[in-house]
Amino acid sequence: MTQTIPRTELRIARSVLSGLREDLINDAFALRPLPPLSPGHPLVRRAPERARRYVCRLPHAALTACAFYVMMQSVILVPDDMSLVLALLSGVPLLLTLFRPVGAWWLSFGASAVTGLGLLGLDQTVGWPWPIPLAISHVLVMVVTAARTRPRAAAEIWLLTALLAAVVQYFDTDSRYTSDSLQMLADGQHISDSFQVLFVSGLVLCAVVTGHTLGESKRRIAVQESFTVEERSRRTTLEERATIARELHDVVAHHMSVIAIQAEAAPYRVENAPEELTRSFATIRENAVIALTELRRVLGVVRADDIDTDADPEAPQPTLAALDGLFAGVRAAGLAVEHITTGAVRTLPQGVELSAYRIVQEALSNALRHAPGSTARVEVSYVLGGLGLRIVNGPATKAVPRSPGMGHGLLGMRERVTMLDGEIRAGAREEDGGYEVTVFIPAPDTATEREA
Repeated sequence: MTQTIPRTELRIARSVLSGLREDLINDAFALRPLPPLSPGHPLVRRAPERARRYVCRLPHAALTACAFYVMMQSVILVPDDMSLVLALLSGVPLLLTLFRPVGAWWLSFGASAVTGLGLLGLDQTVGWPWPIPLAISHVLVMVVTAARTRPRAAAEIWLLTALLAAVVQYFDTDSRYTSDSLQMLADGQHISDSFQVLFVSGLVLCAVVTGHTLGESKRRIAVQESFTVEERSRRTTLEERATIARELHDVVAHHMSVIAIQAEAAPYRVENAPEELTRSFATIRENAVIALTELRRVLGVVRADDIDTDADPEAPQPTLAALDGLFAGVRAAGLAVEHITTGAVRTLPQGVELSAYRIVQEALSNALRHAPGSTARVEVSYVLGGLGLRIVNGPATKAVPRSPGMGHGLLGMRERVTMLDGEIRAGAREEDGGYEVTVFIPAPDTATEREA
């Protein structure tokens, strides 16, 4: 027990010294120019367009003005030959914060030690151990340094400043006041302004560190939220693609089954079929069966985490012919739907019909969710080279309930259209405040047509 405590204290001391060396010693005079205000800063946003590039440099102008102010105060308060030296000790560190903040603090710290130890021979009535101009400069240098470093460094520079004040106070055994200043002495010690400087700098540094910490926390939260939104969008995209894959399985499986059956039956339709032809059809059938088996295996993996437990995996996938049933269900839910079909109705590839049905279904579901009490119109256009869809709904006439949706429906529509090399446009209507979804899906023309 007697050895644990010293070792623990030694580790703490090493950690403190290591942090001090990292924050204030290593690369103390490295070039770190003060950045201009960002374009999103309130001062920049409110400034006129022509003046914004100048407003971005307001921090630089303010520090420069403060540096010249303390230099002028040095000349006014110290009329003797040392006024120029005091002006340089007060102004140069403040100007240096524009480029090397940590080095500027060390320079200001050294200037404070010089004046505190009386090496300039200044009249102590202008302030001791910090003359008034140097006190203002040192506090500003501490603030700028703390604002541009980590919060730990703010505590370190304040503690070192307090240590300097204590050392100067301890070694002040020689009074340099004139006889007119003897009334300002107390117990043989110079009246010190250390308490005022440390108190004011401590308050300001606490405010700076608090603001810096809050700003950093907000930035981290904003970055985390952006990551969360991006991750949610990526996860939603994967879920939509898995849903599309499940739905298209039946379509692909049907075609693969037809290929296998046709390949098996083809040799029997040719009299005295050559052995090479029979072998080729057998290979085709074998590969089709293998592909179908692998497809079912992949679908089993995709459906392993399927949350839609009510869906019947054996049910046929819907097509455009099933739109009437969809409209009946939507009307029963309270949405008036008008259906218009233009062009010569023909049979389209199953994947196109399935995707078109799902797009119409999702668009009407969005209208029910976000525009209750409105009316909708669905236009299905059979055009040369493809299928056109246009789903329009009016503005809501009832209170819109809060929806937990995150735009997954629109994302799913885009995924389906992108998969089929189509085009989609979706957005609010300026005419009435409603919403419109326009889709074109390319599809090859077939000779088979059916009556509308």
